[in-house]
Amino acid sequence: MVAYTENTPADSSAPDLCETSCVHPAAVAKASKAVLTGQTLTQLADFYKLLGDATRLRILSALAASELCVCDLAETMQMNQSAVSHQLRVLRTGRLVTYRREGKMAIYRLDDEHVASILATSLTHIEE
Repeated sequence: MVAYTENTPADSSAPDLCETSCVHPAAVAKASKAVLTGQTLTQLADFYKLLGDATRLRILSALAASELCVCDLAETMQMNQSAVSHQLRVLRTGRLVTYRREGKMAIYRLDDEHVASILATSLTHIEE
């Protein structure tokens, strides 16, 4: 392992390292105040875990276009209703989707505009 000192250039194969050791106290103090901790950190990590599944993202993208009953979602996803229902339960627990009953049908939609906005912003970032 190479020890870096203030004037030792970093290995050129490691461009993500500083070439010198220099701490900026004001920047560190500001960043330290912004670092998420505790329950907020855990909730946000759990939220992103929900979005980390391709099937759930497919369901969310379909619901961003239109409210759908479970039958329509299953057809759209080319999955059986049981598998779709399981994923919807996970998304509902995470407060990403909600539903209403119309007779014997469960009609799902995104929980709120924040979910649609997060999906749209993420997609914009990916497409850059």
